[in-house]
Amino acid sequence: MKQKLSTKNHSRDIAGLKYVYPVISRRAGGLSIGINFNSNNACNWRCVYCQVPDLVRGLAPEMDFELLAQELTGFIKQVQQGDFYDRFNVPEEQRVIKDIAISGNGEPTSLKGFDKAIGLIGGIASTYGILPESEFVLISNGSLMHQPHVQAGLKILNKYHGKVWFKLDSATAIGQKKINDNHQSVDKALKNLLITTQLCTTSLQTCLLGYLSPDELERECDAYVALLKQHDISLEKIMLYTLARPSLQPEAKLLSSLKEQVMNKLADRLRHVGYRVSVSA
Repeated sequence: MKQKLSTKNHSRDIAGLKYVYPVISRRAGGLSIGINFNSNNACNWRCVYCQVPDLVRGLAPEMDFELLAQELTGFIKQVQQGDFYDRFNVPEEQRVIKDIAISGNGEPTSLKGFDKAIGLIGGIASTYGILPESEFVLISNGSLMHQPHVQAGLKILNKYHGKVWFKLDSATAIGQKKINDNHQSVDKALKNLLITTQLCTTSLQTCLLGYLSPDELERECDAYVALLKQHDISLEKIMLYTLARPSLQPEAKLLSSLKEQVMNKLADRLRHVGYRVSVSA
C-alpha cells in the first residue's frame, strides 16, 4: 500500500532520510521540503502542544554537512525527475514545491554552523531552480536571535529572499511559561523579534489553544494586541493557528483546538491595529 502524505502526517522519517522530510503543509498549500537540524529531538523550549516524540531539553547536534547536501540534492531530484508524488499518493493539486522549511524536531538556530547550513541549503535550492520560485522559510521560536552566528545566518537567508516565521504564542511571562515552558521575558522576546525584522522578512506564528481558561485567554489576547499596538513592528503577516495533530507532551489530554470564531475575534482586533492576519482553524 502506498504511504499517503497529508496535512496530518508530518513524520520526519517518512522519506527514510536524516535531515530531509516531505510535508503537505496546510499553511503553505502544497509540498514543503522540511529540513530537520534537530535529529536528537532536542529543543531549548518545551511547548505543551509539541508533536515531537521523546522531546528532550538541549541543542541541535553536530551537522554532517556532506550528508545534508547529498540528501537534499537527491530528494529534489526525486521530486523533479522521479516518482515521488506517485509513491506518496500526493493529490494532483498539491504537486508543487511551495517552500523549503527549516523546522524539524527542535530549535534550528541552536545548530553550531547555522549560518553555513543556511548557505548550503540556499545554494542547492537555487541550483535546482526551487529558489527564488518557492519560499525559503526558517521556523523558529526566536529565542537565540541575539547570537552573532544566528544573525549571520539570517543575513544569508535574506540574500536568498528567505523569511522567518517567528513563534510568539504569548505576550506575558506567565503565558510563555505555561504554553512554551520557558522563562524568557517578554522584553527579551520583543528585542529578538525586532532584531529578526531588521535582518529578514518576518511573520509571527501564534498557536491558540483550548488550554487556558476563558479569563486567561482574554488576558493573553489583550496583552498580545497591546504589545503589537505599542511597538512599530515590521511584519509581513501574523499567522494564527490551532491544534491539527495530537500533542506528544504530558499536557496532551488538557489541550483542545480553539474555535474558529474565537480566533477570528483576535484576528479582527489585530487587523484593526493594521496587521495582515491569517487564521488556520
